[in-house]
Amino acid sequence: MELVLGTEPLREYLSFELTAAAHKLVKEIMLVKPGEAVAITADTSSDRRVVEATAGAAYAVGATPVILWYPTLLGSGVEPPRPVAGAIADCDVWIEYAVGYTLYSNAYRRAMERGARYICLTGMDAEMMVRTLGRVDYSKLLALGERLRALVAAARTVHITTPAGTDLVADNGGRYVRHSGKLADTPGEPVMLGGQISWCPLEETIHGRLVFDGAIWPPADLGVLRSPVVLTVEEGIIRRIEGGTEARIFERWLATFNDPNMYRIAHYSLGFNPGVTKPTGRIVEDERTFGCLNVGIGTQGPQMRAKGWKAAAHTDGIALNPTILLDGEPLEVEGRYVHPDVVAACRDLGVPGY
Repeated sequence: MELVLGTEPLREYLSFELTAAAHKLVKEIMLVKPGEAVAITADTSSDRRVVEATAGAAYAVGATPVILWYPTLLGSGVEPPRPVAGAIADCDVWIEYAVGYTLYSNAYRRAMERGARYICLTGMDAEMMVRTLGRVDYSKLLALGERLRALVAAARTVHITTPAGTDLVADNGGRYVRHSGKLADTPGEPVMLGGQISWCPLEETIHGRLVFDGAIWPPADLGVLRSPVVLTVEEGIIRRIEGGTEARIFERWLATFNDPNMYRIAHYSLGFNPGVTKPTGRIVEDERTFGCLNVGIGTQGPQMRAKGWKAAAHTDGIALNPTILLDGEPLEVEGRYVHPDVVAACRDLGVPGY
């Protein structure tokens, strides 16, 4: 049988590689230490092998892992069952695998306030863990991210186009650029899978057309897109949604919340994990498709260090093969990084084609 996201359930499939990847996650990325309490949250759509491998790795380094399983609650920012909320508020490290992830929920905020070191790995299965984490030189991936972060942070203007029709301009205004794939070295600071930087330009300066042609999630009815979803953006707010059936699904889903904040652009992100070459429908890796643009809509968390607001939910869309101009100079052309410093970092990481 297959799970919700197409997970391969055979225990022997990539079993050795999965063990190594789980140890890397626990010891090198989450920096778990002996004596720490590690909460691992998963729903009934999560890959049991990934969950158990993570718990085993935590125990092997001398920590106390606790696995919390609960029913699948599809969506984003969903509140977990009360016992789960209590556990994540009283742990040192929290690793989330639930497909209906709790990032931006009230329970998540309490856990951050209490100092948990958290990573969102929603929907991660064994094959994804091996590709995006186990087989990636993490130190070199971080070096690439730091170079991209510095270049974006130094730029005043950003102009993004794509072959699908995106034409988006904005003023960065000196905004903070977050390397979300950093190591979990700070209590209360969330981290994500390596291969992404994020920021939000000055919201009122974001104008133009944004075309998602890779993936959108949530809603659960979407995922990998079969046809483009075209958004008209004015002053950082979605004013019009055009396209085919999937655009109508997205438009209706946003409208169900009756929340004007659900139409606000929350962040830009650049994806650069060499283990992700195309969208799969698992949003945590789709956002890191090498060379992609990810745009978040809805809640803007405090980690962005921008205006910050709470919406009824948060969703992310992927635009493929972007051309990105920073102050008029190309960082990337149709999905391929061209800035010499970034090219050198890609080559050092072993990215094919560089």
